[in-house]
Amino acid sequence: MDDTIIAISTPPGWGGLGIIRLSGKEALPIARKIFRPGNIKSGVIRPRTAIYGEIIDSEKGEPLDEAFLTFWAAPKSYTGEDVVELSCHGSPVVLEETVRLGVRAGARLAGPGEFTLRAYMNGRLDILQAEAVNDLITAATLSQARISARQLRGGLSRRVDDFRRKIVAAASLLEAAIEFPEEETGLTGGGIQDGLLAAIAAVDALASTYELGRAMSEGISLAIVGRANVGKSTLFNALLDRDRAIISPHPGTTRDYLREKLLVGDAVFQLTDMAGLETAAHPVEKEGIRRGEAIASSADGILFILDASRPETPADLRLLKRFRGRKAIVVFNKSDLTRRIDRPACANARPAAPWVEVSALKGTHVDRLKALIGTTFVPDRRAGEEVVLHQRQELLLSEISEALGAGLELLREGHSEELCAEEVRRALRLVGQLTGEVRADEVIQGIFSRFCVGK
Repeated sequence: MDDTIIAISTPPGWGGLGIIRLSGKEALPIARKIFRPGNIKSGVIRPRTAIYGEIIDSEKGEPLDEAFLTFWAAPKSYTGEDVVELSCHGSPVVLEETVRLGVRAGARLAGPGEFTLRAYMNGRLDILQAEAVNDLITAATLSQARISARQLRGGLSRRVDDFRRKIVAAASLLEAAIEFPEEETGLTGGGIQDGLLAAIAAVDALASTYELGRAMSEGISLAIVGRANVGKSTLFNALLDRDRAIISPHPGTTRDYLREKLLVGDAVFQLTDMAGLETAAHPVEKEGIRRGEAIASSADGILFILDASRPETPADLRLLKRFRGRKAIVVFNKSDLTRRIDRPACANARPAAPWVEVSALKGTHVDRLKALIGTTFVPDRRAGEEVVLHQRQELLLSEISEALGAGLELLREGHSEELCAEEVRRALRLVGQLTGEVRADEVIQGIFSRFCVGK
């Protein structure tokens, strides 16, 4: 990290303002080569002060744009290095030319997430905070943005540090028992076991929030299931509040699946419309049914759609009894027409599932369905609770719990403290991987590759 990097930090496209960021030892000297102050006779640039001037092509001596230069001196900057930001008009042509001038003056074009990578490498952020930076940028809901902002301020890191200290305390008792077996260390009184149990409980409590975190970040997969012509695509459009799927009174219109993002409260859903799950003669329809069954089998939740204006069929009841391992809602569609379906019989076919009546065509009670989707598929969250948003974090938490559990089991079975201590040490190494104190290059590169260039 001895070189100086440069990139556009604002999103692509046209806007009133665009920002070019530089970071590295030569950030200010390079910026001086392409920026001419407009009102400072001495040319002194003080940290954390915006200076008005012009972007200059030094070879041609021509001004490119009006701009402000802001300088942050190391180590009190985002990256921990000297940082310069040039704020000019948000024209892609102007921004790209400014970057080209900066590269010609000695900077290197930054890679994805390289500014935040430098912040991490220089100790300005741990890896949990670095992940929170990208989470905040890509947040789909206000709640996710607030959680990410809190984690950027160190909320999740402090939660991890709490159980790390519990593990360290148990490890200290173990090491004392190994080094001074004749002394009272707390082992006989269950001190070590109590410490490990407390640490496991804290780790598991945090890991359990991943279900909610995944709902906020990656999305809950939700499949719309039913026979042909019951209004699946119409409901798909009604939930999205736009015409995404083609609808027709003729059965078999949908032969492949459609997937769109649906926001319900604080949660993101991946909503899938698919072909009717029933016998089909046409090879294309058969393939659509096969794909639909595979999607429904792996979905987090299912919306079973029934045509309430017609009597239920054996095929309807068979569908309701399928996909037993999935949470579900039974939706009686076409409630604007005379009801002919036996609602209790259908509800009994899926007794644990809540139900709702809607008219997808007229939009009646679609809001009730959305509310029911939120309460059925989204885990509860307490205000201010830290939430695990990434599978990487959840997997490491599970491994930490497994290592501590293995050590506890060894103690309970009467094995030596040395064997237990090794499992506890493994747990501490995993905690280091979780926070980034123990660096795995492939993992680090994978995390920062998801960032945009300029952050």
